[in-house]
Amino acid sequence: MLKKTDVVLFDFDGTLSARDSNVEFAKYCFRHSLRPWLFLPLMAVCGICRWFKPDGIWWRENIRRFTTPEMVKKFAPAFIKQHKRERFGWARERVAAERDAGRRVIMVSACADYLLPHLVRDMKFDAVFCSRMNRKKPWKYEFLCWGKNKVLVMDEWAKQNKIIPHVVRAYSDSKSDMPMMEIADEQVWIDKRTGLRKDA
Repeated sequence: MLKKTDVVLFDFDGTLSARDSNVEFAKYCFRHSLRPWLFLPLMAVCGICRWFKPDGIWWRENIRRFTTPEMVKKFAPAFIKQHKRERFGWARERVAAERDAGRRVIMVSACADYLLPHLVRDMKFDAVFCSRMNRKKPWKYEFLCWGKNKVLVMDEWAKQNKIIPHVVRAYSDSKSDMPMMEIADEQVWIDKRTGLRKDA
């Protein structure tokens, strides 16, 4: 028999962390390698495509096409250590408080899988969902955890765990998370610049 379970959803970039981890990792690669600079013309084209199709996959993949498995292996550990310092001070305590109240806490983010699990490991989420990247081509998506896909991946998790999720609260900084926010009893919108709660 399925069990109804209280769940709290958290976005990461701009919600629990002050800076977008995907963008910041790209900047880190620019500072430590010449390879990304060779892809600037392609990135410019991707930037234009983003304005016309913000939910597109093509520009999302190609804007990070410079990324190689070797770069991820070499740069990700130091970047993760650095980026943890961008986390908002209240984040860990808030996650712990939701868990102590008896709720399952779920992290669901568009961040890449070679970054996010390591960035939030110390926060003890019940489940962490993020974009799955191709191991041989880490610029290429196998699953983009964005928009309505955030709800789909949570529903799949619930089905596997034989529960009916009751989303008590959801935290986000972006309107792209409306599918996730609309299924929550309470929507907590965060100002990505300050980390403070704001009106929707």
